[in-house]
Amino acid sequence: MTGSNEFKLNQGPEDGVSAVKFSPSTAQFLLVSSWDSTVRLFDVAANSMRMKYQHSAPVLDCAFYDPTHAWSGGLDWQLKTHDLNTDQETIVGAHDAPIRCVEFCPEVNVMVTGSWDRSVKLWDPRTPCNAGTFSQPEKVYTLSVAGDRLIVGTAGRRVLVWDLRNMGYVQQRRESSLKYQTRCIRAFPNKQGYVLSSIEGRVAVEYLDPSPEVQKKKYAFKCHRLKENGIEQVYPVNAVSFHSVHNTFATGGSDGFVNIWDPFNKKRLCQFHRYPTSIASLAFSNDGSTLAIASSYMHEMGDIEHPEDAIYIRQVTDAETKPKST
Repeated sequence: MTGSNEFKLNQGPEDGVSAVKFSPSTAQFLLVSSWDSTVRLFDVAANSMRMKYQHSAPVLDCAFYDPTHAWSGGLDWQLKTHDLNTDQETIVGAHDAPIRCVEFCPEVNVMVTGSWDRSVKLWDPRTPCNAGTFSQPEKVYTLSVAGDRLIVGTAGRRVLVWDLRNMGYVQQRRESSLKYQTRCIRAFPNKQGYVLSSIEGRVAVEYLDPSPEVQKKKYAFKCHRLKENGIEQVYPVNAVSFHSVHNTFATGGSDGFVNIWDPFNKKRLCQFHRYPTSIASLAFSNDGSTLAIASSYMHEMGDIEHPEDAIYIRQVTDAETKPKST
């Protein structure tokens, strides 16, 4: 089913994939966190697992701090950092409930974690130690950094914009423009806005500048919906990843499809073939040459027989990812 431009990774996780993240320096290395309580490092070029390390419970997110250090957190409430060269780990700290998000902000040199304990914590990766705890109105479901700004999506469809250089107050409090629960937020590489996806087959394109002229540009659209036997089935949009060169983005849904969108011309650029099950996570490499696609059942229908969890590596082209000039 995979073409010459795509292959499946060997030695993938034994349970649901929670996140895939490329190294900041190369498309060769991919970090994968999973419900099997592991974080794995893959050499994509060799299609082999370089190493893996354990948590004591499912891992919900992971991130590179630099090319040789991974950070991860999950249902054991613990934040770990792991030296990928020496295979040494450090428990940096913890939340009071599962850690849902782990993200690095290079501009401010800080790791950010978001938890179901209704807080965001900042961590100094050099020490490493806690650099502050900031309460949020609800459980944190997703977060993304845009330069020195932090965009947090919580339960209750709330969106908060924080300034990582001054966490004394919330810069902006927003409500999601989508009617249903927020699933994923990702910031534009140009740092001017973000894309928010919901459990109900919709995506919103939002801008950070609060001025009325800029806010007029925001919009939302339907996607990841399929007509089956004359009835429209609506699927959660679980994953969003930006192409850092073209500012276009990919979405992955529980329909098993990956779409690439041009947000400026409000067009879909392409749709790949259907994957075996839900798309749980997506990541473009930093140079935009490669897309990692986690096809992993997310228990939308409860505990039923489902295709095995798999990670596909796809070489993408400009034709698939570059906005068409009008």
